[in-house]
Amino acid sequence: MEKAIPQKATMLRLNADLVTRLKEMARAEHRSFNNFIECILMKIASDTPNAETLAAIEEARSGKLHNEPPVDTSSVEAMFKSMGL
Repeated sequence: MEKAIPQKATMLRLNADLVTRLKEMARAEHRSFNNFIECILMKIASDTPNAETLAAIEEARSGKLHNEPPVDTSSVEAMFKSMGL
């Protein structure tokens, strides 16, 4: 038996046209409006990168990796070998 996830009722004020569009999208996916909105918000909240990922993004953007040999993506084995693993 799965443990129930606690929920809290919340009231929001949203643009009426937005609500209409979101309800249409939920209906098209055969989901309730509430479930559709909750899933969208969970995805946004879950997509926040952690500190290690943010550091890797910054390193990649800094240009420090331009002199590194490219990763061979032709196979998993080739990728690991090109990464020195």
